Amino acid sequence: MTTKRRVLFLCTGNSARSQMAEGLVNHFLGDRWQAFSAGTAPAGYVHPLAIEAMRELGIDISQHRSKRVDEFREASFDLV
Repeated sequence: MTTKRRVLFLCTGNSARSQMAEGLVNHFLGDRWQAFSAGTAPAGYVHPLAIEAMRELGIDISQHRSKRVDEFREASFDLV
């Protein structure tokens, strides 16, 4: 069993681009990578247009939530 590499996508609001990046990596590279996303000042929601854009690609991020980077303080990642 191979351990998945871990990546954290950071931004300010964690409502669009970083959420989309997390969804894309988990969807297309999920056999080798585990992606997470967070922001320094989370918006408190995932932007509806980000959800819709990903839905058009067949990727559901509607259950994602905007997260603060502090939630990952103790976590380790291969890439940030």
